[in-house]
Amino acid sequence: MKLILGGLQWTAFMIAAAIVVPVAIAQSFHLNHADSAALIQSTFFVLGVAAVIQCLQGHRLPINESPAGLWWGVYTIYGGLTGTVFTTFGETLRALQGALLLSAVFFFLFSLFKVIERLAVLFTPVVTGVYLLLLVMQLSQPIVKGLLGIGYLKNSVDGLVFGLAMVVTAAMFIMSRSHVTFLRQYAILLSLAGGWILFAVFGAAKPIQIPDRIIQLPTLFPFGKPVFDSGLIITSLFITVLLIVNMLASIRVVEAAVKKFGGTAGKRRERPAGFAASISHLLSGLTGGIAPVPISGAAGFIETTKLPSKKPFLLGSVFVAIISMIPLFMNAFASLPSPVGFAVNFVVFSTMAGLAFTEFDSYEKAEQKRIRSIIGLALLTGVGVMFVPESALSGMHPILISLLSNGLVLGTLLAIAVDRIYLIKKKKSDNLVSSEDGR
Repeated sequence: MKLILGGLQWTAFMIAAAIVVPVAIAQSFHLNHADSAALIQSTFFVLGVAAVIQCLQGHRLPINESPAGLWWGVYTIYGGLTGTVFTTFGETLRALQGALLLSAVFFFLFSLFKVIERLAVLFTPVVTGVYLLLLVMQLSQPIVKGLLGIGYLKNSVDGLVFGLAMVVTAAMFIMSRSHVTFLRQYAILLSLAGGWILFAVFGAAKPIQIPDRIIQLPTLFPFGKPVFDSGLIITSLFITVLLIVNMLASIRVVEAAVKKFGGTAGKRRERPAGFAASISHLLSGLTGGIAPVPISGAAGFIETTKLPSKKPFLLGSVFVAIISMIPLFMNAFASLPSPVGFAVNFVVFSTMAGLAFTEFDSYEKAEQKRIRSIIGLALLTGVGVMFVPESALSGMHPILISLLSNGLVLGTLLAIAVDRIYLIKKKKSDNLVSSEDGR
């Protein structure tokens, strides 16, 4: 029973964390109901399968997969370019399917030639801490807007929705810190279910659409055969590198969370994780889903529930893959009030700021000045970019847009660069001192 409840909790968390992306992309491409359902289904099918592969043969950690924000950005950019770069939305989607297949090839090559292992060395504690802080800051805007009810039933602050969301948030905080083990371990599942019922009682829940099919399997190339556009080759390469950075950061963060609560992380497996990511991108390109990436939110989940075990995670991932093939279940989860999901995520991601400071505290006092300089530069750049309006980037190359519109990635890359410069200088200084001592 405990295993099933744990699996259901992971399932609910995975779906609540990921449902927004395929729905938003379907809307931006003006897809009809059938195509929207196919996009959502294929995305969640890949999320479930990819999580199982990663946990068993990849990084071997309980890290849920979610549609990559970087690919979301690329989809949004090219959706807006439809009519100029590509003639129709269908042609754009076929080109993006081709881009996902190219990214699968790049992931495979980077893993084969051990490029990923070289990149993993760059993730020192300060880089990981900066990544976590930027992640919390980047997610703060959509989470707070969601709690206020903006964009749920209307485009302004909704007092009723906000009040109900605050009740769910308070319940989540209380249960996650309860001395009662059952409440603490299953706080996420109870909050999502209870919040859904609460919204339904007050008439703020959206109705569930009844599908015309009981079972719907993912189809091959639902939007047509992929198109390999020369302009997307460089974009795919660049996005793959950034996704590797994101994946390595997530592995590092969740590994620490698993060890903190008595779980075993085993040896570092960045290279197998890269091969597994290649498979997930291949599946996404074949089925038309949004390609996933392991997300650091799993560390917040583990921090909140105190459950580092892989068994309920694997069961939850299998549930997600199965549910994706049952339209009624997918429609039901798609009807989960988004403010409820934001309320739960508010509590989950608030714990991740503490994980960041734990990383910074691992340095000796003599290194704190260097660490603070890196933190300041990375946060100023990353957070500053988050406030740049998307309209200011129009007309730029999609690669530059992908970088300059993502403060999380840009700030992390700057932290890596500055940290490397400091470490190289320190190494040269230490070598100079030791050579002088040897005279």
